[in-house]
Amino acid sequence: MAQEQQLSGFVEATAREFGIPGLAVGVLADDREIHACHGVTSVDTPLPVDDRTLFHVASVTKTFTATALMRLAAQGRVDLAAPVRRYVPELRLADEDAAARVTVENLLNHTAGLEWNLIDTEGQDGSLAAFVAKMAGLGMIAPPGTRASYSQAGYNLAGRVVEAVTGLGFEKAVAALVLEPLGLSNTFFDLDEVMIRKFAVGHRRDDDGTLRPARPWRAFPAGARGNNPGGGIVSSVGDLLRWARFHLGTGEGVLPAAALERMKRQTVALRGSTLGDAFGICWFLREVDGVRTIGHGGSGNGQFAELLIVPERNFAVVCLANAGPEGYPANQAVVRWTLEHYLGLADRDPEPVPYDRARALEVAGRYEIDAMNLDIAAGGDRLTLAVGIKPEIRAASDTDMPPDYAAAAIGFLPGDGDEYIVTEGGLKGQRGFFSRDANGTVVGVDLAGRLFGRGA
Repeated sequence: MAQEQQLSGFVEATAREFGIPGLAVGVLADDREIHACHGVTSVDTPLPVDDRTLFHVASVTKTFTATALMRLAAQGRVDLAAPVRRYVPELRLADEDAAARVTVENLLNHTAGLEWNLIDTEGQDGSLAAFVAKMAGLGMIAPPGTRASYSQAGYNLAGRVVEAVTGLGFEKAVAALVLEPLGLSNTFFDLDEVMIRKFAVGHRRDDDGTLRPARPWRAFPAGARGNNPGGGIVSSVGDLLRWARFHLGTGEGVLPAAALERMKRQTVALRGSTLGDAFGICWFLREVDGVRTIGHGGSGNGQFAELLIVPERNFAVVCLANAGPEGYPANQAVVRWTLEHYLGLADRDPEPVPYDRARALEVAGRYEIDAMNLDIAAGGDRLTLAVGIKPEIRAASDTDMPPDYAAAAIGFLPGDGDEYIVTEGGLKGQRGFFSRDANGTVVGVDLAGRLFGRGA
C-alpha cells in the first residue's frame, strides 16, 4: 500500500509540475498491477481519468503492427527477409532499385531508407492503397538496410502488407491477429468505438499559457486510415499493461516464444539516440543502469504515451498524458521514478561539455525532413535547437497542427564531439548526433531517430 501511495503522490506532483490536465500511469511489478491516475479528461468537459480512460497512443501502435506481422511470419504467410514487392507488387518509390530491394524487416526496424511521412491522400479514400500509390513522391535518405531513420511511412507500408496477405482491411486484420486473441477489449482504431467511452482530450498551450483542447482529436483526420498502422490505436493503461504482460510472456498461443524473443533482439544499432541503443523488431532497445529494457513512445495532437518493459525483471510501466509538449517530459519523469523506486535503477542524462563557440558555428544552420525544419543557432554563450512544422505545410492545412518547439539549449556530449543533448524545454533529455560526409563536413542531424538533412 505504501508503494501505491508513493506512486499516486508522485503522479499527482508530476501532473501539477508540468501542467498536465490528466495523467494515467500503470505499473506491473512482482506480477501485480498498480494504477495511479490524476486529473481530468478535458479542461472543457472534465471527467476523472482512470485506468480505463482511452488515450490516443500514437506511435505505440507500431508495436501492434509489428506483432501482427510477426504472427503472419510465424504462420508462414510472410517472410520478413522477402522484398515488400512480393506482397505489394504495385509499390513504387523514388528510387527503383530501393523499391525492388526493400524488405519487410527493413520496414519493421526503420532501415528502409524512407523519409518520415509527408504523403497526403486528401481527396482520395484515405486508404492504405491510396497511401502506397503516392509513395513514389516520398524522399529517400539512404539505400535500404544501410542505416536506421524512424519512418511513419515505412510502417504504413507494412500495414499494406498485412492487408495484402490477409485479404482484410488493416484494422480488422490486427483485431483478428492480435487484439481479440489477447482480450484487448479496450483498444480501438475506430473513433465510433472511442466516442461512446470515456476518452482523454489532447491539449495545447496558447501563447498566454492557457490550455485548450487540441483539434483534430487525433494527429491526422479520422478518415485518413492510411496512417493507422503507424499511429492510429486508442487504448488505456489497463489494456497496455495487458499488452506488456503478453510481451513478457511466452506467446499465449498468438506467437511462438521464439518469435517474441526475436522482437527483443538487436537488428540495427542506434547512435546517440534517446530512443535507445538499437532497434529490435520495432522495439527500441535500451540499457538502463546495466539492465536491458524494451520500449516505445508515441506523440499525438496534445497526447503523449510511453511504454517501457524490463524483461529480466518482469516489469513494465505505462504513462499516458493529455497535454503537449509538456506530456513528453512528464512521462519521462514518471518512467525514471518507477525504475528507481521499484527496481533500484538510476536513469540519468549525461552531462554536456562546456560551450565551444567554434564547434557550435560548425553545426549551426537549417536542417530538414519532408515535413519539418530544424534550426541550430550559435549565439552568445550557447547553442540552441528549434524544430517545427514547415510554414508552407502549416499554412496549407485546414486542421489545428501541433505547436512548434521553441529554441532550446543543447550541449555537446563527451566523446567525438558530434553527439548532443537538449538541456531545456519540451524536448529536454532528447539526444542525437550530427552526421558528416567523407570530407568531414556536417551534412545532417539526427533527432528522435529521424535524420534531418542540412539545407544548402
